[in-house]
Amino acid sequence: MALRVFARVVEHGGFTAAANRLGQSPSAVTKTIARLEDELEAQLFNRSTRRLRTTDFGQEFYERCVHILADLEDAEAAIKRGSVVPRGCIRAVFPLSFGRVTLAPELPAFFERYPEISLDLHFSDSAVDLIAHGFELAVRTGNITDSRLTTRLLTRGPQVTVAAPRYLERRGEPKTPRDLLKHNCLISRFGPEWSFKGKGGRPFGVRVRGNAAINSGDALREAVVAGTGIAQGTWWLYRKDLERGDVRAILRDYELEGAPVSVLYPPQRHLPMKLRALIDFLVQITRSG
Repeated sequence: MALRVFARVVEHGGFTAAANRLGQSPSAVTKTIARLEDELEAQLFNRSTRRLRTTDFGQEFYERCVHILADLEDAEAAIKRGSVVPRGCIRAVFPLSFGRVTLAPELPAFFERYPEISLDLHFSDSAVDLIAHGFELAVRTGNITDSRLTTRLLTRGPQVTVAAPRYLERRGEPKTPRDLLKHNCLISRFGPEWSFKGKGGRPFGVRVRGNAAINSGDALREAVVAGTGIAQGTWWLYRKDLERGDVRAILRDYELEGAPVSVLYPPQRHLPMKLRALIDFLVQITRSG
């Protein structure tokens, strides 16, 4: 099907990569795209010796193809399985720490429940344009401003300040946010200005310092668990460490509400069964612990 070939060329950035994914020869893929351009009477790609880019029309056409192909997969599934078994591949992007702490450990349960769904997973802490990059679903932390996307809240919780018991035994436990100035605070990619709730619920900041600045959420977690120092982050990032007692939440009376964690997907008239299955699963695993 020409639309599927076209979508794979866009997603994989070239004819050869798409051909490998589709099990076709590069020449067959090239001819399919040429025929499609002839039928549409429009150029879909700007070609050069170094890169292949979609034209403005090609990008708009691709965005429509994503919806058409999703509907087609659902129709095929309905015919083959009586519309009871979600199936197909989902291309999705997740924050690095969310992927490692929350999603990856639950993948066996997901595939056991949905054996006919496959996942093409990407991980990035940067905001990714779902529509432009061909993703069907994303999880993001923070307030979402992209009005083109449908958003569903997964979870939210406090912004926690944490330290390992061994660190607190060695250095003592701070009783107020100002006490952090006497402690080794690990700086995340969000910087040294930590936020707390003051009198009347008004937020205030404390500029902390320490001997390490770590721009990876996973590495920051490991450093805190190892007893290196104190860190601040969202509850969901540390929740399993808190359950195991590997870290302890401190300064609880000063906690602010943390950033929400949401799942996003392009708006569709009929949400494909495979996406509905993954979204419901994400809701379950983020709210069950």
